[in-house]
Amino acid sequence: MELFAEISILIAVAAGIAAVMRILHQPLIIGHIATGLIVGPSVFNLVSSEETLALMGQIGVAILLFTVGLHLSPDVVRQFGRVAFLTGVGQVLFTSIAGFAICVALGMTPLTAFYVSVALAFSSTIIIMKLIADKGDLEVLYAKIAIGFLLVQDLIAVLLLLGIPILSTDTSTPWSIVQFVLTGIILIGLVLFAAKFVIARANRFLAQSQEFLFLFSLTWGMGIAALFHTFGFSLESGALIAGVALAALPSRHEISARLTPLRDFFIVMFFIFLGAQMHLGEITALIPVAIILSFLVLVGNPLILMIIMGYLGYRRKTSLQTGFTVAQISEFSLILVALGVTLGHVESEILSLVTLVGLITIFGSTYLVLYSDRIYKLLAPYLGLFERTDAHEQRVRHQKHAIILLGSGRIGFDFLETLKEGDKSLLIVDYDPDVISELERRGFNTLFGDAGDFDFLDTLDFSNAELIVSTIPDPDTNMLIQRRVKAQNKDAVVMVLAHRIKDALSHYDEGVDYVILPHFLGGKYAAELVIKFKDDKDRYSKLRKEHIDHLKMRVTLGHEHPVPGGMKI
Repeated sequence: MELFAEISILIAVAAGIAAVMRILHQPLIIGHIATGLIVGPSVFNLVSSEETLALMGQIGVAILLFTVGLHLSPDVVRQFGRVAFLTGVGQVLFTSIAGFAICVALGMTPLTAFYVSVALAFSSTIIIMKLIADKGDLEVLYAKIAIGFLLVQDLIAVLLLLGIPILSTDTSTPWSIVQFVLTGIILIGLVLFAAKFVIARANRFLAQSQEFLFLFSLTWGMGIAALFHTFGFSLESGALIAGVALAALPSRHEISARLTPLRDFFIVMFFIFLGAQMHLGEITALIPVAIILSFLVLVGNPLILMIIMGYLGYRRKTSLQTGFTVAQISEFSLILVALGVTLGHVESEILSLVTLVGLITIFGSTYLVLYSDRIYKLLAPYLGLFERTDAHEQRVRHQKHAIILLGSGRIGFDFLETLKEGDKSLLIVDYDPDVISELERRGFNTLFGDAGDFDFLDTLDFSNAELIVSTIPDPDTNMLIQRRVKAQNKDAVVMVLAHRIKDALSHYDEGVDYVILPHFLGGKYAAELVIKFKDDKDRYSKLRKEHIDHLKMRVTLGHEHPVPGGMKI
C-alpha cells in the first residue's frame, strides 16, 4: 500500500505541475523533470522506492523505443529528401564536433565529452511537432524541412543506441568486439526472420482481437528487449529492433495506438526519475557548465543550420525559423546519456548536467519557435549573411506579368495547371529552391523569394497585374500582400488562402476579392457532383479513374493531404 500511495502522490504532483506548464505554454517534459526534483531528496524527499521508479522509467523508455521502431519502415527512410538528409546529418556532425571541443576544454574525458556532445546534437521531434502544430504551421516550408531532418536525427540516434554498447568495458579486446558484433547480427537476423516469416503470416489472426494484439505486441517488445539484454546488449537496443521488425506489418499503426497510453504513463515516470536524481547542491555547481552548453544549443545549433540552409539556397526567414527548431535537446539525448550511466561510461552527475541543459534549452526554444515571426522582424536586417542571392531572382525581378501566383504547393498546383494554358504572362513566386528549379526546368517564369519578407515584397511589381493569387496559409502574410497590391494597383483581383473563418472574414474586411477555404470548397464541390451525377455509376467510374491518376501525380510531386487534426483550423 505504501508503494501505491507513493505513486499516487507522484501522479498528483505531476498533474498539478503539468497544469502550470500548460498555462505557460511549455512542453510537459519540463514539468515531469521538475516533479522529480520536487519529490526527490533535494526538496520534499517523497521518493523512497527509487528502484521501482527506475524500473518503471526503464519500461517507459523500452516502450517508447519500441513504438519508434514501429515507424522506421523502409518506406519512411526512403522519404528522406536531399535537404532533410544534408541538414540533419550536417547539423548533428558540426554540433558534435563543436560540443566535443568545448567539453574537452571544460576538462571532461574524451568518452564523457563524446556522450555530452552527441546529446547536444539531437533535437526533439515530439516537442517541435507539438509547437509547430500549435502555431498552425505544419504546412509551411520550414516545418516540412524541420520534420524531415528531425526524423533523420532520430534515425542517427537509433543507430547510436544500437552501437554504443560496443563501447562497453566488457568488450575491450578486438576479438571480444568481433564476437559482440557477430552476436548482435545473429540476434537481429533471427528477430527479423521470425517477424517476416512467422508473425507476418499470423497478422490477420493477431489483429482479430485488439486486446490480444495489445498483449502480443507488449510481450514481443519486452521479450526481445530482455533477450538482447541477456546477451549483453542494452534493453533500449532490443526494444528498437523489436519495433523495427514489426514496422512492415499492416497492424503496426494499431499496435502503436494501443501502446501509446501505456508508453506515456511510464515515460512520465522516467522523466520524474531523472528529476529525482538531481540534487540542488549538484545543480548549483553544474550551472556554469550548463549555461555554456545551453548557449551552444540555443545559439550555435540554429546558426549551424542557418549556414547549411543558406548554402542550399533557402531564404533567411525560412532558415531562421528552421534553425529555431534545433534549439533544444531531445528525449533521445537523455536516454543516450542514461544508457551511458548504466554501462558505466559516464558518472551520474553528467546525466544531471544534460538534464539541466535540457530544461534550459527546451524552455528557451519553446519561445523561439512560438515567436519566430516577431524575432525575424527584429533580426531581418542582419540575416543577409545567411542568404545566397540567386541569378534567376535578378533576371525576372522587374518584368511585368498579368498573373502572379504566390506559392506553388498543393493548392498552387491546381492554379498552375489551369493558368499555364492561358495566353497571359504568369509569374510564380515560391521560397523553396527545389520547387523553383523544377518549375524553371518546365519553362515557367519564376521568382525565388519569401512573400512574408517585407523587403522582398517591395521588389514585386503589381502595377500591371490583373490577378494575384496567394496560396500561402499565413494570415499576416496575406494581409501584407493585399495591402501592397492595392497600394500599387487598385484594379487587380486578389485571391488568398485561409484555414479559419475568422481569418477569411478579416481578409474580406481588408478588401480581398475572394478567400479560398479548401475544406469548405471541397465539400461544396462534392455536393455539386451529387446534384450533377446523381446515381450515374458510369460517370462516377470515369471521375474515379481521373481522380486516381491525379492523386498518383500528386504523390510523385511529394504532395500530401492534411490529416484531420494535423492542422490548426
